Amino acid sequence: MTITETVRAPVSRGAKVAALLAGALALAVLLALGVWQVQRLAWKEALIATIQTRLASPPVPLAEVLSSNDSFADQEYRPVTASGVFQHQAERHFFATHDGVSGFYVYTPLLLDSGDYLFVNRGFVPYERKEPSTRPEGQVTGRVNLTGLVRPMLLEKPSSIVPDNDPAKNIFYWKDIRAMAETSGLPLERFQGLFVDANDAPNPGGLPIGGVTIIELPNNHLQYAMTWFGLAAALVGVLGMWFWRNRAKAA
Repeated sequence: MTITETVRAPVSRGAKVAALLAGALALAVLLALGVWQVQRLAWKEALIATIQTRLASPPVPLAEVLSSNDSFADQEYRPVTASGVFQHQAERHFFATHDGVSGFYVYTPLLLDSGDYLFVNRGFVPYERKEPSTRPEGQVTGRVNLTGLVRPMLLEKPSSIVPDNDPAKNIFYWKDIRAMAETSGLPLERFQGLFVDANDAPNPGGLPIGGVTIIELPNNHLQYAMTWFGLAAALVGVLGMWFWRNRAKAA
């Protein structure tokens, strides 16, 4: 049999069955992935709507969040008010960027009336202003009233590519509130298991710069769903053409 004759030879029935089974399996996987992305789309849209509703709601006292039956994670981005006295000697520094400038978010324990402590992300300071002595005006004393957003405590490093925290240098690359509390010199057991991002109310001297909460919820699930469904349609087309051509050869 020549090369030309081999190419033109009809495909056996067994080969057709095998191709059909493989194609059906691949099609099922592609359709399942597409349906999963549609479900994720509905979940993400509901989550975004929930967060937008929370952000638009009036602030509630911190005590209402602490006494709620909902977890702190289920109350993330909920506006709250809190009162207390900042413990500036225990502030912790989280490496961050703001408007393209490298620096730190300043996490300062707030002593509440209950005797407990709440970490407050007061905002951003440039790298060279990390030390409190370089921004004394912002180290407000006495009782303060603040408004901010609830943020839950992370329990583990979000990604392996994130550097390890360096508590000895008071530099944190992920928001390990427990480690911040442990190295603050204050009683660990008195810290609340959440923190608050302060709003953009200006601080004396201009630092820290508040209102640095980043709310990014990418929603590409529709695009992903269309990709999977598109691949499924292409697979059907390829298999249909393949079977049609081999049927023509057999005839």
